[in-house]
Amino acid sequence: MQTPFDNIGLIGKPQHQGANESLKALYRFLKAKGKRILVEERVAKELELDDLEVMDLVAIGQHADLAIVVGGDGNMLGAARVLSRFNVGVVGVNRGNLGFLTDIHPDDVERQLEGIFSGDYATEQRFLLEVEVYRHNQLKSSNAAVNEAVLHHGKVAHMMEFEVHIDDQFVFSQRSDGLIVATPTGSTAYSLSGGGPILTPNLDALTLVPMFPHTLSSRPIVVDANSVVRLVVSHDNTEALQVSCDGHVVLSVLPGDEIQIRKNPYTLRLIHPRSYNYFNVLRTKLGWGSKLY
Repeated sequence: MQTPFDNIGLIGKPQHQGANESLKALYRFLKAKGKRILVEERVAKELELDDLEVMDLVAIGQHADLAIVVGGDGNMLGAARVLSRFNVGVVGVNRGNLGFLTDIHPDDVERQLEGIFSGDYATEQRFLLEVEVYRHNQLKSSNAAVNEAVLHHGKVAHMMEFEVHIDDQFVFSQRSDGLIVATPTGSTAYSLSGGGPILTPNLDALTLVPMFPHTLSSRPIVVDANSVVRLVVSHDNTEALQVSCDGHVVLSVLPGDEIQIRKNPYTLRLIHPRSYNYFNVLRTKLGWGSKLY
């Protein structure tokens, strides 16, 4: 039996006209359904309504059964890194561009949510990455990533040197603009732009995609997601580098540092309308051809 959703977190894209319209319509709809509505702090400022139950993302994760994220994939990623720690269900209403993670169309919100509230939905678990930066064997910083962790230079078109190890086995050394380590969720994001493969969400795998490598033989590689990927930055690099998590969180890296990337202990619990089909999403978002007959 599907879990009922009675406590609903409302999360959105601030100062975006389309998102605000959807948020206000959602609030009215949820109020009419008798749901307890937990409104994210930034959303509360835009709704301009009285008697709102306002919370930050951590509190929403602690109290909500379902979080509705209105915006683009970037909004979903930011919320997911926090909400994944609480196993709260998350559903996205697309008010962005591509919308690989926010799969409900804003014109069809009420019908789709009616189905979800009645128990007609599909649940999908997506794993995250845990990204750690070590300096002289001491942990200096860490964060989570839903899509990818990217080792890169702070400057555009600037090469670096580093080694890649997987489960303590040396794989290769490389001179390039950096490396993308992506989850199946992130395989349709920055990794795809870098020439990486698309991994279906049910795969327990990671893809490593070199960024503009200084050799034609360097190619993306897919590895077991339970591996520990270790990037050792060469002392020969003369400037500081960075590791970006989902393009949002930036961790500083110095020459000689080591970055460890592994599965995060938490997973993102995505809620989809029953009609959700991953390959339909790919066809729609990437402009693939439909059936001939």
